[in-house]
Amino acid sequence: PYRSEDIGGATIHVVNDGDLIACFDSAISEEVVREIAKRRPLRVVFRDGSFENTPAKINVEEIFKLLAPNTRVKVI
Repeated sequence: PYRSEDIGGATIHVVNDGDLIACFDSAISEEVVREIAKRRPLRVVFRDGSFENTPAKINVEEIFKLLAPNTRVKVI
């Protein structure tokens, strides 16, 4: 099953009851990243252009290491 939700002004796409969560908004806040991580999906996908710079992308990976260490994070 698929559904979309709004978290902090960003649209997230939830597949298979949270096994996969994707967000392709043009700007994703740390708040949105933390909320997704708290759900502990198996996989999460973000758009490369959603983050201001490389340190912001690295921060996403660190947030997931802390809150959802078993989640596979992909930035495309």
